[in-house]
Amino acid sequence: MSNKNLKYLTGPFSANNPVIVQILGICSALAVTVQLKPAIVMALSVTVVTAFANLVMSLLRTGLPSRIRIIVQLVVIATLVILVDQVLKAFVYDVSKQLSVYVGLIITNCIVMGRVEAFALGNGPWASFLDGIGNGLGYGVILVIVAFFRELFGSGTLFGFRVIPESIYIAEGGFYANNGLMLFPPMALIICGCIIWVHRSKNKDLQEK
Repeated sequence: MSNKNLKYLTGPFSANNPVIVQILGICSALAVTVQLKPAIVMALSVTVVTAFANLVMSLLRTGLPSRIRIIVQLVVIATLVILVDQVLKAFVYDVSKQLSVYVGLIITNCIVMGRVEAFALGNGPWASFLDGIGNGLGYGVILVIVAFFRELFGSGTLFGFRVIPESIYIAEGGFYANNGLMLFPPMALIICGCIIWVHRSKNKDLQEK
């Protein structure tokens, strides 16, 4: 893989992350990060949709009239989202129920539409596919980090398994209590803000002059 293609794949993990740099996809980051499992499934779903939407639109770009491009994009993305939704219902039905309407809302996710408009319509299929994977996974990394802290400190579990021993809880005579605020959407926004602060403190070129 060339350095240019590698940059398309890895750039969104840090320097051009869609959530903490471009500030896209924040709504779902707040809604599906109470537990790690749905956050990971959502991240993979967005990655699949973004990658294949980029690929398909890149293949169609030369023969696509500009006046109908948005309609075609929505049809392609909606088709992919429906396929992903059906796969989730078939294989991970419990997680599909947890994600509820948020899988369907991938259709209007700014990351998916943004990458198609900004990249896939001007680049080749392979580069567009890598860009879609990179941005999907970059989005997923933030979701997983946020979900890790929210589930750990909000419920004392990870992937639904008890991590913080019950013996240290106040109810059992100990000193610890779960932070219920972690289960509310505003805490996801605060954690995202902390991630942005740490990220920008380490990347001077992203800091405003």
